[in-house]
Amino acid sequence: MKKIVLAGGCFWGVEAYLNTIEGVSFTKVGYANGRVPNPTYEMVCNLNTGYAEACFVEYDEERLSLEQLLKSFWFIIDPTALNRQGHDVGSQYRTGIFYIAEDDLQTILKSKEEEQKKYEKKIVTEVKPLENFYDAEKYHQKYLDKNPNGYCHIPRELLKKK
Repeated sequence: MKKIVLAGGCFWGVEAYLNTIEGVSFTKVGYANGRVPNPTYEMVCNLNTGYAEACFVEYDEERLSLEQLLKSFWFIIDPTALNRQGHDVGSQYRTGIFYIAEDDLQTILKSKEEEQKKYEKKIVTEVKPLENFYDAEKYHQKYLDKNPNGYCHIPRELLKKK
């Protein structure tokens, strides 16, 4: 299984959406690339911890290529919005692609370059190696499965299994 971490605003909807994609075998939400150990949701939202709300993804590259996964990811974010997605504002809602395997970098950069052709404004989505990832609290995991009417910046029709 290949692994990558994707940040696309509020992690509830990102996780729900990624779980609809054929070939994604496991997801969990958490906090990526910040400065303090063991952050809590309250710390990430209220302090300057440097973390992004993110989704850790395991996928079967025999069934889903990184290119396909990234195409799906670009579809649900506004990569030109700095520190916000939908109604969520703050650096924890920035977009990012945090790679684990160094050999994924060229694919990611090529994907970002292709995506940039769709926009006049510059894409601000971070592309960085994953420095750290801490699991979010249990109540955040698969949040929209447990709370179907919970807030989500991603259109609901995109959260249905394909």
